[in-house]
Amino acid sequence: MNQWPDGWIDEPRDRYGRGSAASEPEGARAMPHVRRPPTVPPQGGPRYDDGYDDGYGDGSVYDSGYSQGQVYGGRGGGDRGGYVGAPESGRPRASAGTRFKRILVTVVVVLLVWSVGTYFWADSELRREVDLGIVQDRPEDGEGTTYLIVGSDSREGLTEEEMKELHTGGPTDGGRTDTMMILHVGPEGNTLVSLPRDSYVTIPEFTGSESGKEFASPGQSKLNASYSMDGPTLLTRTVEYNTNLKIDHYAEIGFGGFAKIVDAVGGVEMDIPRDIKDKNSGADFKAGKQTLDGKQALAFVRNRYEAGSDLERTKNQQKFLSALASQTATPSTILNPFRLYPTMGAGLDTLKVDKDMSLFDLAEMFWAMKSVSGGEGKSLNMPLSGSAPGGSLRWDMARVEQMVEQMNSGAKVTVEGGQ
Repeated sequence: MNQWPDGWIDEPRDRYGRGSAASEPEGARAMPHVRRPPTVPPQGGPRYDDGYDDGYGDGSVYDSGYSQGQVYGGRGGGDRGGYVGAPESGRPRASAGTRFKRILVTVVVVLLVWSVGTYFWADSELRREVDLGIVQDRPEDGEGTTYLIVGSDSREGLTEEEMKELHTGGPTDGGRTDTMMILHVGPEGNTLVSLPRDSYVTIPEFTGSESGKEFASPGQSKLNASYSMDGPTLLTRTVEYNTNLKIDHYAEIGFGGFAKIVDAVGGVEMDIPRDIKDKNSGADFKAGKQTLDGKQALAFVRNRYEAGSDLERTKNQQKFLSALASQTATPSTILNPFRLYPTMGAGLDTLKVDKDMSLFDLAEMFWAMKSVSGGEGKSLNMPLSGSAPGGSLRWDMARVEQMVEQMNSGAKVTVEGGQ
């Protein structure tokens, strides 16, 4: 009699069922197919479709039972990595505004690094050799800032061949001044005053710049004699003593540096008023507008004998130095490293300044000269009252005092200079 429950047959038990003593596990049982209705995704969400047909022919699609909004491994995603509606990249592309901001920040950083590097390089190149601290009996401070600008006949850095080419003459034991100007930067405008080197002034007692000794006044003489005696400090002392105008900063450039700066900026355009030919300075020009190179520029500002007087010579110097400053202090020079570095290198090599002069002071000096050249300031020769012994020129002290008073008070300078 069959003792097994319904559904079982009495046959050899080679199927391992429940209660079997065999060590092998029970085999997988076949399960009936479960058919579910298609899952409707949330509104706006992707619908998963891997193309699998359940065989019922009704168009229904097999649903995995997962409805997380993203289904992995499907074949319908194309090159989107199996995601329906996923972005094509792992991170969103930067907008045009974002890319512009990045470029702008990069440019600003580069300009900042370049500017800081240029500043420290130029600052280290400045020759701060003039100690105005030893100048005695100095006038009181006035409004604005006053510079004493000097062009010397220094041959420093020039070879014998260059001295011959530039018509500077041979080496000299002492220095002399070919150009002297006062530049006053005031609240009511900038004023550039040329000091004739033959000005007849009193050279006061002074302290030797190298020896530290006290020297008595040598009396009255030409202004450039003070420079020959004890250089920049005695020249500064003499100008202050005779004008009662305090000199805040001193700047001096020699022949070689002057010519190199002109060449570095590509020459300076000048309108020569008439034909000029002078064998002493090497000047040889036809009247009219023309661009002067370094050699020609030096000959033009040094031309004295053909000019007829020291006054005309100082006018030419004013005109040229203002044009040079105007051409140097331009964006095309300042923002172009291929012009800026050669220009600064040429000038800084031979430019001597006082110990308190900063690059900002130097920049102010050039911009002020440019403003005078552009008609925003006033340029004049020192007011004169006639000749003096030895062919020198006497200052008109009444007008000099009026001019200095206007500078010190910050008023606009209205005094007219020598003709």
